[in-house]
Amino acid sequence: MGKRIGSVEVLAAVLVLGVLLRGAEIFRAPIVQTWAAVFVSIVLQALPFLTLGVVLSAAIAVFVSRDLLVRVLPRRPVLAVPAAAVAGVVLPGCECGSVPVAGALLRKGIAPSVALTFLLAAPAVNPVVLVATAVAFPGQPGMVLGRAAASLLAATVMGWLWLRRGRSDWIRMPEHGHEHGFLSRARHDFLHAGGFLVVGAMVAATLNVLVPGRWLQVVADEPWLAVLAMAGLAVLLSICSEADAFVAASFTQFSTTAKLAFLVVGPMVDMKLFAMQTGMFGRRFAIRFAPATFVVATASAVAIGAVL
Repeated sequence: MGKRIGSVEVLAAVLVLGVLLRGAEIFRAPIVQTWAAVFVSIVLQALPFLTLGVVLSAAIAVFVSRDLLVRVLPRRPVLAVPAAAVAGVVLPGCECGSVPVAGALLRKGIAPSVALTFLLAAPAVNPVVLVATAVAFPGQPGMVLGRAAASLLAATVMGWLWLRRGRSDWIRMPEHGHEHGFLSRARHDFLHAGGFLVVGAMVAATLNVLVPGRWLQVVADEPWLAVLAMAGLAVLLSICSEADAFVAASFTQFSTTAKLAFLVVGPMVDMKLFAMQTGMFGRRFAIRFAPATFVVATASAVAIGAVL
């Protein structure tokens, strides 16, 4: 049976085609140049944190025993879920890095509800992201606290929801073959997750140049539409969590709650993350998990925003 064509092979074909056609007139069009700038920006923002994630993933897979992980987590799953959410505070990184780390936890036999809670919480509540949010919103500590609280709430609710309704057969992990060393694990996860990162970045860049900016102004004055618009925009733009606060702050016409929805939804549900989750955990998982996460994250942002 021949080798299946995957995202890495598609990327290679696109790059070769781009090199061959780089002198064509179409590449001089402003919309194409904007698309290329957005695509490169997303990939370059994400790659360092994806690299960190796969290194942590390989380290967990090779050097950390399941017994150790079990000992540091509460025995009762209902308590282990919020503990996993709080654990995201100590690990810097973005959503690109959290996907392979969550995959490593699942391979170690950690309960899916715990691994998925960490997957959602870590990109939004780690120190790097919270400091960046404070810098983007000077004199507004409520935005930092609101982002942390809403993200922890959403991640915990999703973990409990999976604990009650999730099914293990929805998750299909990629095979590692017979290689079990640190370098082989890291190389496999990087190529696998990196390929889907590129596919997601291509989709996000395409949507980015097709969504007219004037649409935002139309809905800014309608509270519910503003929240849904900013949540949807976070999905489409696919900005790394370390940089999304600066983008959110630039939408001065939107309410605090709408900006909070952007900050909470983005690290949990976006185009590149959906593609990476599909590659890591399978399509059956992604098409169920992403919509549910979007609803829970948006509702959490609205709830915390009402308090703010």
